[in-house]
Amino acid sequence: MTTPQARIIELPKILDERGNLSFIEGSNHLPFDIRRTYWIYDVPGGMFRHGHAFRTQQEFIVALSGSFDVVVNDGTGETRYHMARSYYGLYLPAMTWRSIDNFSTNSVVLVLSSSDYCADDYIRDFEQFKQMKA
Repeated sequence: MTTPQARIIELPKILDERGNLSFIEGSNHLPFDIRRTYWIYDVPGGMFRHGHAFRTQQEFIVALSGSFDVVVNDGTGETRYHMARSYYGLYLPAMTWRSIDNFSTNSVVLVLSSSDYCADDYIRDFEQFKQMKA
């Protein structure tokens, strides 16, 4: 069995002269059912969101407005994803370290999660994360 990898997933995009429309249908577009949704906004310029990983939770991150970077580490290397379009998102499997930085003015980060909030699922120490991945 292979371990799922972080990857960009393109979403449906319906073009219309009145404005475009994109949508997400849980397990139809994502490899998980959506249990929780939250968004990050009003991040001051130059700030970043500290990194963490989840033991079991999977995430899908979309730039609803503006742009930002998601820095991902799977325990073997780091990849930076620039998120700037609302018709694609970044899938993050469980046990993937991520941080978010390089926020543009008025950016909005939408996060769809595979589980309800659980403080015990968080891994907030990168050294502990690396040990768990070894």
